[in-house]
Amino acid sequence: MDEDLQLAFGAVGLAAEVAVGYFGAGVTATLKADGTPVTEADRAVERLLRETLSEARPCDAFLGEELGELGESDRVWILDPIDGTRFFSEGDPNWRIQIALEVRGVTELAVVASPALGRCWWATRGGGAFESSWPRDETFRLEVSTTASPESAVLVALDNGSEARLPSAGPPSTPLPLIELARGEIDAFLVERYHKWDHAPWILIVEEAGGRFTNPAGGNSADQGGGLYSNAALHNHLLSALHYPLRP
Repeated sequence: MDEDLQLAFGAVGLAAEVAVGYFGAGVTATLKADGTPVTEADRAVERLLRETLSEARPCDAFLGEELGELGESDRVWILDPIDGTRFFSEGDPNWRIQIALEVRGVTELAVVASPALGRCWWATRGGGAFESSWPRDETFRLEVSTTASPESAVLVALDNGSEARLPSAGPPSTPLPLIELARGEIDAFLVERYHKWDHAPWILIVEEAGGRFTNPAGGNSADQGGGLYSNAALHNHLLSALHYPLRP
């Protein structure tokens, strides 16, 4: 994965320059058919990611939030050009460029960059998960917490409905609690919504930081509308509390 990881970093670096240009100038969001926001920056960044990656890997396929599926291959790049479009369009720095590489149905690498915050997170399967400054300089390894007692655990859920299903859960205190989870600052996060491109990078990052992810169907794929992220020590207990799997 070393060459693919360096390719991913390079592609994200070019995309970040374009995204930051739009972010500085300001853009207006419009609503897509599914009611989610999009800006011209989302499409421009995804086009650049596709062009950069396909130039180096012409046989690879793509799945992106804005431009859909392209090609057929055992290797699929999963792209979320600007995760947090609402933040982006409002001038809030809490947005990210997210990419993952899936090989034969298994996510093998993930890179998430937050240029406006100057941070980056990445992982390779079997190689660990890391956080660094952006552009990359100082780096440290990510590790989830070791909390094993539900009574002392810090549990977070995305919305009121999820909070009601996860005992003692509270709302997120930051725009991206998955970073807190991978750092070991919270112990679990329940998010039962969103799409494959939203989850694919973070599942690998959390797993490589020592945590676990389970979707409502009982597996760990990113295509089931989210699920439960947690440290390994609490995971089975929380799955029981949620009555996962909810569907076969």
